[in-house]
Amino acid sequence: MKIAMMTNNYKPFVAGVPVSVERLTDSLREQGHQVVVFAPSYDGQEREMDVVRYKSLLRGVAGGFSVPNSFDPEIERRFREGDFDVIHVHHPMMIGSAARYLSWKYHVPLVFTYHTRYEQYLHYIGLSAFKSLIPAYIRNCTRHCDMVIAPTPLMKDYLEQIQLKSDIKVLPTGLTQDSFFPDKERAEKIRSELAGEKKYLFCTVARLAKEKNLEFLLRSMKIRKDICGSDFKLAFVGDGPYRSTIEKKAKELGLCEEVVFVGKVPNREIKDYCHAADLFLFSSLSETQGIVLLESMAAGTPVIALHATGTEDVVINGKNGYMTDVSEKEFSFKIMDVLEKRELDYLREGAKETARLYSSEEIARQAAWVYERAVRLRAEKERQKRNHGNRNGNMVYS
Repeated sequence: MKIAMMTNNYKPFVAGVPVSVERLTDSLREQGHQVVVFAPSYDGQEREMDVVRYKSLLRGVAGGFSVPNSFDPEIERRFREGDFDVIHVHHPMMIGSAARYLSWKYHVPLVFTYHTRYEQYLHYIGLSAFKSLIPAYIRNCTRHCDMVIAPTPLMKDYLEQIQLKSDIKVLPTGLTQDSFFPDKERAEKIRSELAGEKKYLFCTVARLAKEKNLEFLLRSMKIRKDICGSDFKLAFVGDGPYRSTIEKKAKELGLCEEVVFVGKVPNREIKDYCHAADLFLFSSLSETQGIVLLESMAAGTPVIALHATGTEDVVINGKNGYMTDVSEKEFSFKIMDVLEKRELDYLREGAKETARLYSSEEIARQAAWVYERAVRLRAEKERQKRNHGNRNGNMVYS
């Protein structure tokens, strides 16, 4: 098949959606499909074959994000030349509007992945007051789609609760084969550099943004330090607009010796940082799918996280980690409990076992099935329209 993969953000910007788009694209190509990615322009981007870079209205916003110009005529020109079988769009707004228009104009089936709880990001553009309108907006957007993809079963439940009418298929982001093979020598070096003489190394990987709830981790680490002393280091891997706030909070809590900010790390190296750590700590409540949780598990590192959509589909208490309520005390005590009971070896094996269920190859095969179903559904809709038109025509001229 020939697939137009359309997104509002893509590499070099680091976030969950660009990772998901890249992995799915690579795996589909490996299976013989033609995929062209339509993505906005960034400073420092690399030129790639079969990646159409359309114009951006603004670059370098909120830690490197580009505000795309979905009205760029280059989008339609390159789409028209492509003769695509299906459009797979990863956002409802901006490029989502362009995708719906192109689907309608050229009669090409449309698939949409609901990656993000958009109401939790409205504060970036000063529209927090409009959170209650998001479900109606998503319903309106998806009525133009032939298939909708949810990254987890819980997100599928949410989409059904807000009464989407489209067919919904669960399709998580896959893990590449190299995710399961961290560089152990490099991981040992990372641990030595980050933890030094500390007994434990904890790690979190996230875009340093408000919705990631990172101050919760700092408050939890403060409780641990007060009870157990300074026997650990917590590494924040990633960057973002909230970094200075987190750094200031760490200083206020007296955690300068226990917290290290690694900064942005290439995605291919994330597994080495995870493997270096004893536990992966995750405080976000806004994930639709915790990709980094699975990456950590693939590297053999168990997870301590909060109960939340996305997390609950991945973390299994007592097998690959634990979830707690939103309580700094409970969270910090769970970390202590796991370490004192010496559960790590058992949890590491369970983590790797869970991660093996999410191979990119299998996810790509399922995606191809979704595309084929979208093509069939669109053909059936078009046939019904023609039949309806013919009946109306017969009535008029009888």
